[in-house]
Amino acid sequence: QVQLVESGGGLVQPGGSLRLSCAASGFTLGNYAMTWYRQAPGKERELVASIGVIGTGTINADSVKGRFTISRDNVRNTMYLQMNNLKPEDTAVYYCKAPLMGWRGQGTQVTVSS
Repeated sequence: QVQLVESGGGLVQPGGSLRLSCAASGFTLGNYAMTWYRQAPGKERELVASIGVIGTGTINADSVKGRFTISRDNVRNTMYLQMNNLKPEDTAVYYCKAPLMGWRGQGTQVTVSS
């Protein structure tokens, strides 16, 4: 059974950091392109970052370039999103997804507030 489970979200002050994890089961995560996207209340879904089969990561959202990094650990079958210098506008539910297959996790809430 395919499953994606996000974790690592929480409440953090502006300027803080979080590392989100996306643990995959039922399939080999490294064989698929994977993405992180986010959705804030009242806003459209936004693609944040993506990583290809060969492990090349891309930050898709201009607003997070230089602050977020996407990576993958094939041994742990887990993808990560390192988020530094967080801002209130980063507040959203963050999801991981295998876009070609439509597999998606349940999301993890990130709240940036003082």
